Amino acid sequence: MRYIIIGAGAVGGTIGARLAEAGHDVVLVARGAQLTALREHGLRFHGPEGERIHRLPVVDGPDALGELRPDDVLMLTVKTQDSEGALDTWGPAPVAGGGTAAADLPVVCLQNGVESPRIALRRFRRVYGVCVWLPCTYVEPGVVSAAGTPLTGILHLGRHPHGTDDTVRRIAADLESARFEAPVVPDVARWQYAKLLANLANAVEAVSGPLADEEAQRLLERVRAEGESVFRAAGIPNASTTEQKEARGDKIRLVPLDGAVRGGGSSWQSLTRGTGTIEADYLNGEIVLLGRLHGVPTPLNELLQQLATTFARDRRLAGSLPVAELVRRAEEAEQAVRATGADRTAEDQPRS
Repeated sequence: MRYIIIGAGAVGGTIGARLAEAGHDVVLVARGAQLTALREHGLRFHGPEGERIHRLPVVDGPDALGELRPDDVLMLTVKTQDSEGALDTWGPAPVAGGGTAAADLPVVCLQNGVESPRIALRRFRRVYGVCVWLPCTYVEPGVVSAAGTPLTGILHLGRHPHGTDDTVRRIAADLESARFEAPVVPDVARWQYAKLLANLANAVEAVSGPLADEEAQRLLERVRAEGESVFRAAGIPNASTTEQKEARGDKIRLVPLDGAVRGGGSSWQSLTRGTGTIEADYLNGEIVLLGRLHGVPTPLNELLQQLATTFARDRRLAGSLPVAELVRRAEEAEQAVRATGADRTAEDQPRS
């Protein structure tokens, strides 16, 4: 199997590097400065064992490969906001022997949130979801780091919307040969929704910095509680915190890396890079969407979605909103919802 990594950033670069180190055939897909750096200098990968440079094939799209191979696996590692464009580009690509990627090849969605597999299933017949627990960082063009040891990451995977098959088991075996744990599960969405709850913190970190402040932790508890409420209202199962801790155990320990300091998470990294986009619409925005569908107020997640997307659009500095100001705005948002609820209750009372 050849792995085509569509989006050779932090997650894609790390997975591509580890698969290549294990002897698997890997092609990286990139654009802009990342494409130039990878072509000119190779992929510089910082891990606990030091820096390694991987000279891998690098392309900007399917045309550069000609016909795809029947044993190709498309690994979608762009941010969710870029999924539709990437899938539209790769779906019509011809496969040797006839057919197209969308009809014949598996696409594996390795992203935060739950939306990308749904986007992919509109275009591809064979879609696989992954719950990605992979501490990694885009350092600069051509350079990524992953500080986890002895495992680099844990990747629960399964067929979307449910089930398993021989293909996903083969992919899992290759990942496990490359310093990942890759449990194959028939209910991968249950793990993805659990990870989504954890990723609601991404926007808090992106706009107000590390979550060390006690005020930020209390706010985050309320943000997560909104997510849990909409999951209950929608009847969405998700792995418990205890189950997640038991699955992860002490399998990944983060170590300091020379020349590759780990900053914040994926949303923080988007602001730091000044990409102009951020994944909040598919993290906090997913909770907002579910709340609106099922009649559950989600003022905190709505506020964070709006703040994070504004920060990205305006290219504001990551972590530049003081926590106290974020907490003040959050309290105002909650008060507004309570006031609206009181008004509606009064309006519903019978009039004399």
